[in-house]
Amino acid sequence: MCNRIAVLLLVFCLCTAPGLAARADQAAPGDTLWMTVLLGGRKIGHLEVEHQRTGDVVTTTQDLVIELNRNGSGVPVGVMTRSVENGAGEPLGFFSRSSLSNSDSTVEGHRLPNGNFAVTTTVGGDTREITLNWPPGAVLSEGQRLALLKAAAHPGLDYTMSMFDPASQSVAHVDMRVIGDERVTLPEGTMVLNHQRQVLQTPRGVQTMDLWLDDQGIARKGTLGMLGRELEMLACSQRCAMAPPQNVDMFRVSMVDSPRLLPPNLRNAFLRYRIHVEEGGPQPVINTDEQRVTRLDATDWIVDIGNAQPGGEPPPGPEDTLPNDWVQSDAPAIQQMAARAVGGADNDLDKMRRLRSFVSDYINQHGLDVGYASALEVVRDRQGDCTEFSVLLAALARAQHIPARVVTGMVYADRFAGASRVFVPHAWVQAWVDGRWQSFDAALRHFDTTHIALDMGDGDPWHFFNAATLFGQIRIEAVTPASELAGNLPPPSVQAPAASIGGR
Repeated sequence: MCNRIAVLLLVFCLCTAPGLAARADQAAPGDTLWMTVLLGGRKIGHLEVEHQRTGDVVTTTQDLVIELNRNGSGVPVGVMTRSVENGAGEPLGFFSRSSLSNSDSTVEGHRLPNGNFAVTTTVGGDTREITLNWPPGAVLSEGQRLALLKAAAHPGLDYTMSMFDPASQSVAHVDMRVIGDERVTLPEGTMVLNHQRQVLQTPRGVQTMDLWLDDQGIARKGTLGMLGRELEMLACSQRCAMAPPQNVDMFRVSMVDSPRLLPPNLRNAFLRYRIHVEEGGPQPVINTDEQRVTRLDATDWIVDIGNAQPGGEPPPGPEDTLPNDWVQSDAPAIQQMAARAVGGADNDLDKMRRLRSFVSDYINQHGLDVGYASALEVVRDRQGDCTEFSVLLAALARAQHIPARVVTGMVYADRFAGASRVFVPHAWVQAWVDGRWQSFDAALRHFDTTHIALDMGDGDPWHFFNAATLFGQIRIEAVTPASELAGNLPPPSVQAPAASIGGR
């Protein structure tokens, strides 16, 4: 069980906001825009945006810091991004530094003469270089500002924008709509601002963000839904933006109450869940080889969790076997560790059991910080929470040529962080074993049917974005074991004998 997923989702969503750039045509070198960041009306951090223009080169630096409460202590995390463009908004270079663990992670790209970008990524002290084909039409900060400004004069206009995020090296294709001018109250006065709405289509549903722009296309206010609450970014003075944050327990916000006590004897056998989200919300859960999802109507879903059977999700692809910036399965230290851990195991199931047991014992300092470490950092520091258990286990599995994925979801706890009978954010690993995806949980030392999968990825923290709108919006209406379903049982292949799940 871990408290980091909500932090990562929040940081990602804030860093992809368009239009947060100082004006290019009137700004003097060093001009700075300050914004305060609120969640549910409570201050959680600030955003500093600095603009510089030298000749025809525009440099925009955005520095986001949020402070979240954990057991009474405030822990800062953040992301700094810098974009370099010409006056027409064409990209020349980018840089990102993410403070998500004990070591900063950096991404730096510069434009080559042929229009491609040379990109250097450093995570956990491991540096990798690639050549990036710039996505057609993608824009950085200044390009976003220019597009917003051009559209502002046309109320009712619908247009599209492709925003490149340096931190994740990904493109968000968004639908934009110009709503029109409105009088907006900010912390230190009112302004007439141009209201534009951004709609991002994700694999799991729709994410909507509203922006209010001044006459230079600068966002002075932004709002979006996050964890069941409203997230606001509001322009104000430096003193206002840098005021001390208020106590917001992000982990408690992301918990989901259980409608019943789930004793150990129920957790290793088949369970059926009825899950509710508000109408218009995204699909809350995914199909896996252990989790079968049936939609009842616009708001309710049945989720059957039991023994792994093939066909619930696609077989392995390249992203499930290759090393990446966060799951460095080709690193000598991880290759050697994996070989030692599996010993003489001669089949993949036995190898995964040994790897799971090894990782459970190897990480001996639990939950010491808020963030997200790469597999190599975990090898070095031997500390972390569920995400660190997961990236290390996935890296060791891939080092043994076993395809592996990192799952984002929830798991049941009788008591956690002062709450009783709750499902809390969690991460674990799926491995392709015996022709199907099977789950292995190194953090809790076993997988059971109280693990509800919301999304999955290749171990990169930014993949958690797909679950961003789910935490705080899901309600579990009922949990039913097979013994209480009478004649409404799922197919036998989905049901799980206790011994088949508890050992993973």
